[in-house]
Amino acid sequence: MQSNNNTPLQRAKFRARQMRVEQSKIGNQLSHGQALELVAKELGYRDWNTAAALLSNYPDISVQVGDHVRGTYLKQPFTGRVLSVTEQGGGAYFRVTLDLDEAVDVVTFDSFSAFRKRINAQIDIKGDSPAKTSDGEPHLSILGHVHG
Repeated sequence: MQSNNNTPLQRAKFRARQMRVEQSKIGNQLSHGQALELVAKELGYRDWNTAAALLSNYPDISVQVGDHVRGTYLKQPFTGRVLSVTEQGGGAYFRVTLDLDEAVDVVTFDSFSAFRKRINAQIDIKGDSPAKTSDGEPHLSILGHVHG
């Protein structure tokens, strides 16, 4: 995830500015506050104040092609290499492809298994997929880089 804006909070503010420009081009005038509220909703927060408070506490994971990352996929821990990163939604989301070091079993039934070694998913600026399991956990969470 590359951006001219360094932190998740700065990227969200940048997205709000982009949204105002996009909307003005089609004749819709948004105040900066309205755009911030829309960005907060786009990112899954109740309102801008909540988004700003929480985004300011998130580390910037900044994944790039070739990075070795760690995280969870369908609650299974993994490490793997980033094969591709594509910006979506003006930097609010990213489409990533990961090649896992070891395949993970994505089925929780004892009598059946389904292993995945390559993952394609959308993540937000925190590294979490907007898609959630039935108990509310992100399908994919990139937690950071593997060091060493």
